[in-house]
Amino acid sequence: MNNTNKRLIWASLLIVILALAWFIGQQNAQPEAEPKNTVSEVLSADDEEFARVFKPRPFVFPRDHGPHDAYRSEWWYYTGNLQSKTGRRFGYELTFFRFALTSQPIAGASNWRSNQVYMAHFALTDVENQRFYADERYARAGNGLAGARKDKLHVWLYDWQARAHDANEKAGITLNAQSDEAAIDLQLTPLKPLVLQGQDGLSQKSAEPGNASYYYSYTRLQTEGRLRIGHENFAVNGASWMDREWSSSALSKEQAGWDWFALQLFDDSEIMFYRLRRKDGKADPHSAGAVFHADHSQTNLSSTDVVIEQLDNWRSPHSGISYPSQWRLSIPSQKLELLITPLMEDQELNITYRYWEGAVSVSGVHQGRPVTGQGYVELAGYR
Repeated sequence: MNNTNKRLIWASLLIVILALAWFIGQQNAQPEAEPKNTVSEVLSADDEEFARVFKPRPFVFPRDHGPHDAYRSEWWYYTGNLQSKTGRRFGYELTFFRFALTSQPIAGASNWRSNQVYMAHFALTDVENQRFYADERYARAGNGLAGARKDKLHVWLYDWQARAHDANEKAGITLNAQSDEAAIDLQLTPLKPLVLQGQDGLSQKSAEPGNASYYYSYTRLQTEGRLRIGHENFAVNGASWMDREWSSSALSKEQAGWDWFALQLFDDSEIMFYRLRRKDGKADPHSAGAVFHADHSQTNLSSTDVVIEQLDNWRSPHSGISYPSQWRLSIPSQKLELLITPLMEDQELNITYRYWEGAVSVSGVHQGRPVTGQGYVELAGYR
């Protein structure tokens, strides 16, 4: 049996296993009893047959909003803080992942044949009622069930989608997702230009060549629309953040996961920083980020530029995992010191790939002046 046939067999088995895991999860009222994987485990897998990220490349839009099938994985990541007309606060996440099962397309005429699997996560935080809702979906890209266009930003999985109204996104981006418990229908408009993270869009994650991603962001998107919780509907507005990355191997075997901060300050500046965590408990020197200034300029940050102090922790009643739950983040060169606090502690996505992703509030000092803000924090790879 040749390698291609072996890969096809394993790919088919993967789909069956994922489907069974989803079905069992729906029938099981005790999520802590289910076996879980971490997102970081998925993204640390290595396969030499896929394209790797070795050097900066020119970004071409709208083409780079679309899929990069030669790479093993990528994602389209939306998070945001919203409020109703009465001031009721919400947070949301809508994320689309693409995973390649093989490096080459599967031969055959059937529309169901595809070597690409899509996964999507949808979460909604209801701050007033201290409730968190999370859902997930999977599908092959075959027969139009899931996929992404190459001529403009449009990624979907069944009826969940992120779709730009024109090729350059100036007319806005629509997000749609719904579960039995919650739904969003949002319109996002970029308030700042797209930015390239890392070295001209190359984000190095470890010392090994190729352990990197191509990475860009919209750091501030004006957001308005509607959301539903149960039978209640709310008109909302606020601000969102969009991240895009693709790679074939991002983490090394010594790295356990990451703490990712995406913060929007009300002085019209933003901060992104990911602290990579090693399995020995130390911070990895390839941790990095950037400050995006009000005048649209950018200051890149290395691991030595940022000090993060954990102030509190929270133990999940669902998984038993202990997560950090409050931080002090300092960037001395920017005269910046921030206190970051979750809007609620229980924002753990207890789904097939378990992680904590939640809305946070921010307060502190920037360039000698008091500042407040909001944002999202992701905690991946905790056990």
